[in-house]
Amino acid sequence: MDSIALLRSQLEQANQWLEATLGDPARPELHVTPPGDANSAAVSYAHAVISQDLIVAGMLRGAAPLCATSWSNSTGVSEPMPIPGPEWVRYRDWTRSVNVDLPAVQRYAEAVYAEADAYLASLTAADLDREIDLTAVGFGMQTVAWVIGLLVIGHTHNLAGEISAAKGVRGLRGYAEG
Repeated sequence: MDSIALLRSQLEQANQWLEATLGDPARPELHVTPPGDANSAAVSYAHAVISQDLIVAGMLRGAAPLCATSWSNSTGVSEPMPIPGPEWVRYRDWTRSVNVDLPAVQRYAEAVYAEADAYLASLTAADLDREIDLTAVGFGMQTVAWVIGLLVIGHTHNLAGEISAAKGVRGLRGYAEG
């Protein structure tokens, strides 16, 4: 298996894991914010999908993300997600105020997953070595392969873990059986 096929497979599996971990989007418990500093499962899911859109479209392709173009009024979130980082307070406030329509976010997610896969399919092995300056967000110079592996695939898995934990404290099964 070549490196592009491997990354495509890993991203597909991460997205499937995210969807399976979320489970039934109609469960009202998914919208409950757990005690402490954690986010609700619904907010973590929306964060995962929006982040994938922003990173693949904006950071990697240099294009406008779906959430700012064809899906701008139908992402399933009541307000745009601020970028987590130096202005952490804005992001934290968003996690507590945003309304998430999970079935709508899932429809948007299908489009994001398809766009991400199409982007990965368009790459060559040499493209994976292209460097991107992520100094402004604290990561320095990184390759496209690093961004895909850590900020897209790894981040999706991390947020599936947050969804699992948020469900677990509500007495629901976290990770899907598999």
